[in-house]
Amino acid sequence: MNVSEAIARILKQEGIEWAACFPSNPLIEPLAKEGVRVISFRHERGAGMAADGYSRLNDRKKFGVFLVQSQAGSENAMGAIAQMFADNIPVLVMPGAPGLDHISIRPEFWPSRSYERFAKQTETILKADQTAAVMRRAFHALRNGRPGPVVVDIPADVGNMDVPEAALAYKSPTTLHQVPTKGDIQDAVKAMIAAKRPVIWAGMGVLLAGASRELTELAELLEAPVFTSMPGKSAIDERHPLALGAGSGATTLAAVNWLRDSDLLFGAGTSLTLTGYGQRIPPGKFIIHNTLSQEDINKDQSVDIGLAGDARLTLAAMVEEVKAQLGPNGRKGKTTVPAEVAKVKAQWYEEWMPVLTDDTEPINPMRVIHEIDRALDKSRSIVTHDAGAPRDMMVPFYTAGAPHSYIGWGKTTHLGYGIPLMIGAKMAFPDKFCLNFMGDGAFGMSGLDIETSVRAGVPITTVVLNNGIMATYPGGFPTAKAKFGTTLMTGDYAKIAEGLGAVGITVTQPSEVAGAIRKAQQLNASGKTVLIDIHTNLEARRSNFR
Repeated sequence: MNVSEAIARILKQEGIEWAACFPSNPLIEPLAKEGVRVISFRHERGAGMAADGYSRLNDRKKFGVFLVQSQAGSENAMGAIAQMFADNIPVLVMPGAPGLDHISIRPEFWPSRSYERFAKQTETILKADQTAAVMRRAFHALRNGRPGPVVVDIPADVGNMDVPEAALAYKSPTTLHQVPTKGDIQDAVKAMIAAKRPVIWAGMGVLLAGASRELTELAELLEAPVFTSMPGKSAIDERHPLALGAGSGATTLAAVNWLRDSDLLFGAGTSLTLTGYGQRIPPGKFIIHNTLSQEDINKDQSVDIGLAGDARLTLAAMVEEVKAQLGPNGRKGKTTVPAEVAKVKAQWYEEWMPVLTDDTEPINPMRVIHEIDRALDKSRSIVTHDAGAPRDMMVPFYTAGAPHSYIGWGKTTHLGYGIPLMIGAKMAFPDKFCLNFMGDGAFGMSGLDIETSVRAGVPITTVVLNNGIMATYPGGFPTAKAKFGTTLMTGDYAKIAEGLGAVGITVTQPSEVAGAIRKAQQLNASGKTVLIDIHTNLEARRSNFR
């Protein structure tokens, strides 16, 4: 058995069901022989984005695998890996690499060396007898500590080397769980009980740890409202009376008010990283910070109590401690917090309802979001935004339901992520309706992967806001636009989708949006990929407060 065959056997042993690739990699054929499905995308970033989407929804129990060829393939893959790294997504990245005799000589591209800055861990298999040990370290890194992409590259000549029989033994590493000390838990709970106006800031770590139930119970016991970061959106059902909503650069009025006026902030399963694509924590808060990664504590915030550990175990311990200090029902029904949250939510929705129900033509994209929000079963749907305007329009106004019913992404922000991300999501949850919401600029970056969705039999729905312009850049570059049409773009995206084997639906009137969404759900259920080309205006209003 050579190195490539041994790795394929290990991936099969690890429960890997499929891998995303483009266009070539020495593992493709050995994986296929092991019965691992290999899906080829239309570009390297698309393959990486799909592996990312799959990993996001599997809570570190299953992992996306991303294969590209050496040189140009590895170079083109960098954007997808950078996005995984920024958002802390555990994906196994296995690029090809030049032969050992040339691996470090310019201009050869050595993936593990080049990716060091934006991968959690990188390693090259330099000798055949290292194969099992390198893969053991890779899966340990995927399962433990701060999540992130793990890179193992295979030099061209090493992949064909025979692995000695003695070196073939592989034992799968387990997940190690860390929990804060009892004393730290007691101190944190005591501080939260003493606070006049505590707020919980929940991140993606709550989702990856499967801790939504514990988060909700803690919030209810303390009657402390919950804000979620963009990656943490759906960590709590946003229909819950204590849910404030989520935030990118835009957010809800309830979230802004509580983040501003709170005296204590508890960050649960979050890095609390400062980012231009998230809300800021106003100064003067007493901060309790739970995160899996100790390096994040005191990184961007001055933290009063650090709780390094698994979000589910930490929240469960806090729930028990609240019951010990306040009794089994905590503060349930003893504060006015749910009524306060409801009042501010109602005020905010009243202000925005004329925009959300706008009947003008071209169609207001906020009307599109409102119709999607009303049409979908939140327990059986997965939704995501793309980068730019779709993100900041959708994050505050789409109501997330069950955990992972919304994928919020983008500490760095790559246009076109939505289509392949949803293909990966559909691979994780084949029975759910998977929809991405994107602009026409984003479609240009990954639109051809509509064909991948069709060819692979992974039906998703893409909503394209067809407004003919790149809408989000400062001032719209008026001179460049007037003289050269720099920011203008055109296209019949429904027709393009039809040419790629999908069903294209064109929508030009507000009254048609809801019907198009319902039709897309029916078509996806019958195995058809759908693109809805909605002719929209340049709605500039956002729910931001900066």
